[in-house]
Amino acid sequence: MSAPTRMQGLIQPNADSKGLILDTLPLPIINPSLGEHLIHVKTCAPCAGELLWPKYFPPPTPRDLIPCPDVAGTVISGPKDSPFQPGDEVYARTNYTRPGNARQFSVATTDELAHKPPGLSWVSAAAIPVSAETAWQILFTHAGIAGKGEADFATAQKAWKGKRVLITASSGGVGMWVTQLATLLGAEVIGTCGTANVTLVKSLGAKEVLDYRHTNLREWAEKPGNKVDVVVDCIGRQSLEDAWWTVRDGGVVLSIFQPPKQVCPEGYSGTEVTDVFFVMEPVGRQLKEITNLIELGMCRGMVDSVWPIEQYREAFKRLDEGHARGKIVFDLSLNH
Repeated sequence: MSAPTRMQGLIQPNADSKGLILDTLPLPIINPSLGEHLIHVKTCAPCAGELLWPKYFPPPTPRDLIPCPDVAGTVISGPKDSPFQPGDEVYARTNYTRPGNARQFSVATTDELAHKPPGLSWVSAAAIPVSAETAWQILFTHAGIAGKGEADFATAQKAWKGKRVLITASSGGVGMWVTQLATLLGAEVIGTCGTANVTLVKSLGAKEVLDYRHTNLREWAEKPGNKVDVVVDCIGRQSLEDAWWTVRDGGVVLSIFQPPKQVCPEGYSGTEVTDVFFVMEPVGRQLKEITNLIELGMCRGMVDSVWPIEQYREAFKRLDEGHARGKIVFDLSLNH
């Protein structure tokens, strides 16, 4: 298809703004020598808290502040030798250095992209990349259980087998992927979530599910055999502070929200506990591995709700409430 010269998209006026504007924007211009592809966006998905990122984590070079790092769509153009040719259906988590994907046409690079599983709808595809890749990087790289650097599946499976893992917010976008992948690796998963999501988290493979509204983690951890080897925190703050009590000496506390030591509770006396904080990087090769698991029926994404882009205020309000069950997705084919 030929692309127009203007498009509709969401933009954050400046780093201090907490709101968005739906505007008419110029099409992005790609540089094929950098591996860039022009993508006709079918669906995209936002991340919780991302409107605060430009203020607290400014992009390395000034850029349009367009939200939604997850994208699914069709390749319009790209490098001639790319494995992703015009017409290919693709998905990705794109790099924060570039504008996001809440626009009719966007940019993704060769090393970010993967072919969309044929059996997935556009909506389902947009719900996967950032959450699944983050979970992959937690388990295969940053927790350190499988050694230094990124482990292959067989190595990780040997390392994680039998490990006890506590996952906070295990029904959220990232948490549900950590739950599924850790279970596939042979770990014993304990998930925390609200009452309404207990059954869901069990269906994802968790051996035990703790309702955070009714469970005191410190008291739970004092019972024999309940300590865990690894805490994977997906929500931070009080939840992460409480989770510190559950890790055994010599274990790992990892958070994708904040450095864990920022909220290590007063009176905590555990020893030789490794604390880890990291920010995920988009890696198309990992997304391809995840795609293979999806196609084998071994794991799945989850969509909380689908919105036309015109209803961005309501969608981001739903996101900010923190009770989404899976991912919120914008479908650009829908009209208000």
